[in-house]
Amino acid sequence: MRSEYCGALNTSFIDQTVTLCGWVDRRRDHGGVIFIDLRDRDGIVQVVFDPDGEENFALADKVRSEYVLQVTGRVRARNDATVNKNMPTGEIEVYGTELTILNSAETPPFPLNEHNTVGEDVRLKYRYLDLRRQDMQNNLRIRSKVTTAIRNYLDENGFLDIETPILTRATPEGARDYLVPSRTHESKFFALPQSPQLFKQLLMVSGFDRYYQIAKCFRDEDLRADRQPEFTQIDIETSFMNEEEIMSVTQDMISRIFSQYMGVELGDFPRMPYAEAMAKYGSDKPDLRIPLELVDIKDLMTEVDFKVFSGPANDPKGRIAALKIEGGNDKLTRKQIDEYTKFVGIYGAKGLAYIKVNDKSDLENGLQSPIVKFLPNDVRGAILERVGAQDGDIIFFGADKATIVSESLGALRCKLGEDLDLYTCEWAPLWVVDFPMFEETETGWTSLHHPFTAPSCSPQELKENPGNALSVAYDMVLNGTELGGGSIRIHDPKMQQTVFEVLGIDEDEQQEKFGFLLDALQYGAPPHGGLAFGLDRLIMLMTNSDSIRDVIAFPKTQTAACVMTDAPGQVSRKQLRELNIKLAEKSSDSKQA
Repeated sequence: MRSEYCGALNTSFIDQTVTLCGWVDRRRDHGGVIFIDLRDRDGIVQVVFDPDGEENFALADKVRSEYVLQVTGRVRARNDATVNKNMPTGEIEVYGTELTILNSAETPPFPLNEHNTVGEDVRLKYRYLDLRRQDMQNNLRIRSKVTTAIRNYLDENGFLDIETPILTRATPEGARDYLVPSRTHESKFFALPQSPQLFKQLLMVSGFDRYYQIAKCFRDEDLRADRQPEFTQIDIETSFMNEEEIMSVTQDMISRIFSQYMGVELGDFPRMPYAEAMAKYGSDKPDLRIPLELVDIKDLMTEVDFKVFSGPANDPKGRIAALKIEGGNDKLTRKQIDEYTKFVGIYGAKGLAYIKVNDKSDLENGLQSPIVKFLPNDVRGAILERVGAQDGDIIFFGADKATIVSESLGALRCKLGEDLDLYTCEWAPLWVVDFPMFEETETGWTSLHHPFTAPSCSPQELKENPGNALSVAYDMVLNGTELGGGSIRIHDPKMQQTVFEVLGIDEDEQQEKFGFLLDALQYGAPPHGGLAFGLDRLIMLMTNSDSIRDVIAFPKTQTAACVMTDAPGQVSRKQLRELNIKLAEKSSDSKQA
């Protein structure tokens, strides 16, 4: 039906006859000449109809926005006065000689031009229209090219594309599973995979050596801008490669993609231990574009007569940290400081103490702060020296449980970097390594990554001191976003059983949930490891989008719903009976609530 895409036309087509198909982006009637901007997935081109072609001109007069057209015409150069340098096709136009209206269209519920802003709920309800916009088309085009490049790269490096099951059983991956009731196995459920973790390990036991899959994964968890209930994972696993080799291959893959599709050379990926990342940046995915660093001052506060500081200072689980902003006195108003105080409250902080350094040589009168009266002069001087404060700086403080201080000041650091435009570069990649094996909760130990991650110590050392054990894990971080995470896996059944024991999983539960894995590890499991990238997050960064919903064709809302199809929806009583499911009726109390 067509010979060319609209966006593909340029001066090399002048005097050629082409046939185009697409949607009416805009129609204009200028002094008896009708101009139609015709749009397809590759771009927009201007088509001209004049009264000499009476039948076509009459048809062109009828078309409106989003009508679907087929146009045949001759490509000609625009005169100098009408060249549009803002359009890739702006040097040419098509003189229309044939016009067919393939379909009419109702007036769209919102304009589809790139400068229009409309609520996301409306965009998602009419997603098929939203996807016609050029920025959305560009996002999905880049996504397609990147996935092709990933497949090509991994194919060239000997990886096999192997699919793993979607219907499986629940495994502990850190989030709630989406459950699927079984009709043929009464009172039993499948689970949609949170990742292909166990199956890709079994593929290594099977001898496939190098596996990859661009896999759909599902997690029933609270959503954020970079989370979706169903998401796409670039899943990679390999045998007989250590962590250095795995990191090298995957780093090279990401670097090539950025170079090829963005013209960006990411350069070196520095290594940073988890402990250093948390101490300096309050995050295991630090944004290194921002030069601000957290400085621990807990040891300076043990003797101060101010419980807000002395309490955490004398608590083994407490932390006191300072965050200095150079020239902050002139950059931040009291109103902004109050807003930042509310901001850190989101992360559990009870407040945000600060000191304005007016004259660092005058410890008595040169410091401005509601808390400075509680600090002896020697403590004031020690703080200024440790953070390297100069006149005009402002210092923020966090004092609480270590997790609260790290999360709140870490988030504040990123917000200040954005608000004050403190970025020192455009792209800042790194590897975060040496993660703890476990973190302690009120109910015991839990895996920081997942229970199949290999520790860097012996089973005996792991048992004796699980809190000090480090894992052979590695996360790739870019601009404060975790692109992917991976680890060397446990291939020794005794080590795997030891990890389960530390996690409080007894032998019966081990056999019930992971018996197939423990069995497989006894039949010559090779050393293996891997890494999984979040494709949606990767494309979000590459397209500078605010949300992964802008790089997914049909995403869910913040409440994990699809407003376009009205999913999730109710099912018939017949379907429920076939599944042996009976819905519990809400009590009168819950209805009132």
